[in-house]
Amino acid sequence: MKIWKLLKDHPELWDRYFIREKVIKAIRRFLDDQKFHEVETPILIAKPPAESHLEIFQTNLLDRNRKMTPLYLSTSPEVTLKKLMVAGIGNCYAITKSFRNMETQGNLHNPEFTILEFYRVGATYLDIMKDIEELVVFIYTELKQSVIPAQAGIQSKKDWIPDQVGDDKTIIYQGKKIELAPPWERLSVAQAFEKYAHVNFEEFLDEKKARKIARDKGYNVETDTTWEQLYNQILLNEIEPHLGQGKPTILYDFPSSMAALSKKKRSDPRFAERFEFYIAGLELGDCYSELTDWKEQEERFERELSELKRLGKTVYDYDHDFIDALKSGLPECSGIAVGVDRIIMLLSDVTDIADTLFFPAGEMIG
Repeated sequence: MKIWKLLKDHPELWDRYFIREKVIKAIRRFLDDQKFHEVETPILIAKPPAESHLEIFQTNLLDRNRKMTPLYLSTSPEVTLKKLMVAGIGNCYAITKSFRNMETQGNLHNPEFTILEFYRVGATYLDIMKDIEELVVFIYTELKQSVIPAQAGIQSKKDWIPDQVGDDKTIIYQGKKIELAPPWERLSVAQAFEKYAHVNFEEFLDEKKARKIARDKGYNVETDTTWEQLYNQILLNEIEPHLGQGKPTILYDFPSSMAALSKKKRSDPRFAERFEFYIAGLELGDCYSELTDWKEQEERFERELSELKRLGKTVYDYDHDFIDALKSGLPECSGIAVGVDRIIMLLSDVTDIADTLFFPAGEMIG
């Protein structure tokens, strides 16, 4: 059933969908209070950053003579925000739509989704860990205090708090209590592999040993299976379901090959200054200490393009203008991308992202 029909027949469901407006207002208030600049970033872009784990949407711009220029739907506002940081905007953020193709299966993805990205000058990923703890608690606090006015007769004015938001910085998600108050659990990728998959990550970094470990666990390992695919199989199946249970988890220090735009750790370049945060097994955000070395970034893009070709995905030239911007000097900074729809899933106590959207992609597919 179409969502508008569902809401017409079941007006009690409006409360769930009004969570979105409250979450977005809270995000803006949090960042605006800290003097971040909000930026409107483009949806149509000429050249995306090369990221082989993504598939993109391609379209064509026609001039009056119907001459075509290929354009793409943005997969994130990252590159455009960084160009403005080079220009001197300072701390900035965007709340915008992003698009990723081939993401119609499963209950955690929609090919069109709402993303928050913010960047703090002079910060590292350690600073953003603190920021994200504070932001999530701020959203919680704003929801506790929120009031939704009458909406064209749909409901009367009332104090409105989701049933699963508790009184002590806790929420209930799918029957499980989650304590949001900092400090959150911090777990390195190596520690998580050891704790939940019983895998020595030092050994797993060796591709030959990783293939044997994955095969012994019963995973399908083909001749052309990459190390990254082996890593993802174990992460998704054996580790992620355990993260953020009872308290949010910050999973940090990812393998460098899994962080195309992140700085490597000086103490161990095999790992990158990257973290993701999880609540109730949901991956909600992804942070980097941002790579500022233009030459290294260009080399990584070249490798990603080669991987796109190998995987048979849409191949495109990467954004050379971004490399030129890096040559001009991106300030030392760190930033995070947060899946707004997944935050809303959590606060709505639903397990399907489609249940947070007025017009999910499934309605178009049929």
